[in-house]
Amino acid sequence: MLHRLLIATLAALLPALAAAATVADIRLPPGFRIAVWADDVPDARVLRLGRDGTVFVSTRSGGRLYALRDADGDGRAERRWTLAEGLAMPNGIALKDGDLYVADVDRILRLRDIERHLDAPPPPEVLRADLPGERHHGWRFADFGPDGRLYVAVGAPCNICERPGYAEIRALDPGGGAMETVARGVRNTVGFTWRPGTRELWFTDNGRDWLGDDAPPDELDILTTPGAHFGYPYCHGGRILDPEFGSGRRCADYTAPAVALDAHVAPLGIVFYAGSQFPAEYRGRVFVAEHGSWNRSSKIGYRVMMADVRDGRPYDYRPFAQGWLGADGKVWGRPAYLLELPDGSLLLSDDQGGRIYRISYRP
Repeated sequence: MLHRLLIATLAALLPALAAAATVADIRLPPGFRIAVWADDVPDARVLRLGRDGTVFVSTRSGGRLYALRDADGDGRAERRWTLAEGLAMPNGIALKDGDLYVADVDRILRLRDIERHLDAPPPPEVLRADLPGERHHGWRFADFGPDGRLYVAVGAPCNICERPGYAEIRALDPGGGAMETVARGVRNTVGFTWRPGTRELWFTDNGRDWLGDDAPPDELDILTTPGAHFGYPYCHGGRILDPEFGSGRRCADYTAPAVALDAHVAPLGIVFYAGSQFPAEYRGRVFVAEHGSWNRSSKIGYRVMMADVRDGRPYDYRPFAQGWLGADGKVWGRPAYLLELPDGSLLLSDDQGGRIYRISYRP
């Protein structure tokens, strides 16, 4: 009986021990450290920072919104609130003037003055319900631009197809006013931001499937001219005509990616580092979370990448944090989104593990 009890106890402890050992195995440049900032946050996705230090967390398919806070400054969140439940796919969240906006497939919702009502959050109010309703690639990403408009991604409702009103990035008046398509031919962007000091929209884009292990590339794109077309479904990665939709087309007629990434790495969150905790050479670098492949014979991605920015273009795209994909091909975490904290550290969500990590620097 004692022997069986010991075996059962060890079996229960093994997952936790394995996770702890794997966290220690994440590889970062010298001087950088990674630790769990919050766990038990199922399906954690987009991270946003409130004015009072609250971190808001969306979910891709869990239907919930969370708020977390590290009130004592020890590098780990000890408070958690559930702000909403039963939503459809509340991946995209954004903050403006204290209100939390949620892109929930075809709807834009708002929770007013949310940071003052964490213990009794208000019910989400519907601001508009006129976005496309297809749930395939329906994980909207949203953020407020320098012009005050709410930008929302509308992914293609398929692997490869030609459907009006999809594969776009739109800018809209969150109060129900005008809506403009600012980028076309964007298969499935689930992460974008603006280069500091400019109105350049930098975004990641997930390429189509079933053209092989190494094609087409995923993309890091830059929008400088509103209305630009980035190729989908006719041309992929600036150089590969689609076998079904590319006939009679030229890749030269579309905006090529700033960086053609490895195929199937599934880039999501993107952020420019503006803090001072990291060494000086990191200031202004762009970081990208690669969620990782699902349909490749050997897995790829599952890491955080970075690139210098020279003359307004990304340069030397390379790994920053990796190790969620083991040498044996087993995956224990999928990086999703990044958030810079006021102290200059970075938070990183992992929707597979239901965790949020904090990456800090201490020489």
